[in-house]
Amino acid sequence: MALESLPNPSLNLAQICKLDISNNHLQTIPESLTARLLNLIALDVHSNQIKALPNSIGCLSKLKILNVSGNFLVSLPKSIQHCRSLEELNANFNKLIRLPDSIGFELTNLRKLSVNSNKLISLPVSITHLTSLRVLDARLNCLMILPEDLENLINLEILNVSQNFQYLSALPSSIGLLMNLIELDVSYNKITSLPESIGCMRRLRKLSVEGNPLVSPPIEVMEQSLQVVREYLTQKMNGGSPKSPIKKKSWGFGKLVKYGTFNGGSRSWNREESEGFIMPEYRSIDSLASPRYSGMFSPRRLFSPRTYFSR
Repeated sequence: MALESLPNPSLNLAQICKLDISNNHLQTIPESLTARLLNLIALDVHSNQIKALPNSIGCLSKLKILNVSGNFLVSLPKSIQHCRSLEELNANFNKLIRLPDSIGFELTNLRKLSVNSNKLISLPVSITHLTSLRVLDARLNCLMILPEDLENLINLEILNVSQNFQYLSALPSSIGLLMNLIELDVSYNKITSLPESIGCMRRLRKLSVEGNPLVSPPIEVMEQSLQVVREYLTQKMNGGSPKSPIKKKSWGFGKLVKYGTFNGGSRSWNREESEGFIMPEYRSIDSLASPRYSGMFSPRRLFSPRTYFSR
């Protein structure tokens, strides 16, 4: 509706459970508005021009879903930690340079945290206290380091810290203790060596490492199945001298599949390929979402309230 400000409604705001004011021209959200939305479960303000969230957002004790993506936020208010029912926080496509230091201490129900396409240099240490977290998406930032004690994220299944380009050069060894992790994407960083502890990740089904200057494991190992990579890292962790497997002749097609040239729809995949880090369903849109192509990814296109509130 191209709203630049919110009207003062006559209805009882305490009756509202879901509020969608996305895709407008709003620059602020009144403190008095959020303070009266006492029964709000889902708040969607994506694709506006908001520079700061009101401190009164901490009054939303029943809030489960918060979408503030596609705005101009530089930081999130510390009071957001009081939204203890929060399960999903989407703050993609903002200008965040930091997250509240204490964000992980109180949000014990948070299951999904998406902060991709921002300017984050690091993630707060308290994030390792998010024991209910299933998905952490921090790609396309300026991350230089990840917190230690990642093993505390006992329910984490998907971790994406790809496309931090020239900033992220190493992974903590604790990343291999994420025993429930299914997908790990560290592609397009500056990582030269994978932690040997990754060999312990038995539930891992997808490992994306392309676009890194990897030295260990060597390329002839990384071009094999995920199982081969795990065995190599396990042998190295146990103090052995792992031998690089003989590289199978691929006649050039393996490289094309790896970079998503084919969608894999016309052939059947064997078990080694389907369980390896070279996946037929690899989506090349991640590699396109770099600063060079950022104009193609307008938040107004990417975030749809129809799908967001589908539940």
